[in-house]
Amino acid sequence: MEKLNLTPEEILNKQFNVDFKGYDPAEVDAFLDTVLDDYQIMEANVQQLLDTVSTLQEKVKELTSKNIELESKKMVFDLSSTTSYSSVDLLKRVSRLEEIVYNK
Repeated sequence: MEKLNLTPEEILNKQFNVDFKGYDPAEVDAFLDTVLDDYQIMEANVQQLLDTVSTLQEKVKELTSKNIELESKKMVFDLSSTTSYSSVDLLKRVSRLEEIVYNK
């Protein structure tokens, strides 16, 4: 980003020299040219920031959708691992029960 030429305080406190006809037109024009340059820089900076915000919002959407996808895959994995563990646990229990029943 480009640096601005004037601060708000400089604009507020600007004093123009008074001629016998009023303010010196050349001095006022030079100051207004500087203010115009700053406005153009500010407008370019704002547009650059808006473009950056737009790009980052798209990236957030993309990452959010990937996150949702990964969370759903994790849930499926967790469910399948829990189910397989429960099945193994049940088979072990049945095996122990059969052993107790058939050994007596």
